Amino acid sequence: MNNTLERLQSESEIRAVLAGYCRALDRMDKPAAYAVWHPDGTALYHDIFEGTGHGFVDWVWDAHAGMERHSHQISQSVIAVNGDVARSETYITVSLWMLPNADGARQEIVSRGRYLDRWSRREGRWAIDHREHVLDMQTLHQLVPGYVSQVSARDYSDPSFNYL
Repeated sequence: MNNTLERLQSESEIRAVLAGYCRALDRMDKPAAYAVWHPDGTALYHDIFEGTGHGFVDWVWDAHAGMERHSHQISQSVIAVNGDVARSETYITVSLWMLPNADGARQEIVSRGRYLDRWSRREGRWAIDHREHVLDMQTLHQLVPGYVSQVSARDYSDPSFNYL
């Protein structure tokens, strides 16, 4: 395989890991979320968390359990591959629906930022060695929900598990 094909293959595999991370968080699939990081991988989410990648997953699990819904999306990624190591910058948007407060009011938090990731391929598998999350902006809104699908679920009952 020539260098261009190898690079494109690596970029494709990294994009799949990034997409899988968002899916793992939204479906609350903890083993899939752990798999995004190498076991010795680290995470720095400024003002939120600093530690291991698996420790971040544990932290976010507790935080997400106290929310009604959440949705994570990635958009453009710039990926630089050099053999079995890579670096990437990926733009993200996260929408979090908080549970009602004591007055019954509900809030939505929308965050926009970037994942700055260092990757390595070990035993044929790309995973994160270190992630730095940069929050670019965040908005808070009073939440007035519209239609909410009763099919969508944050667990293995979600229909997507029948397809993937």
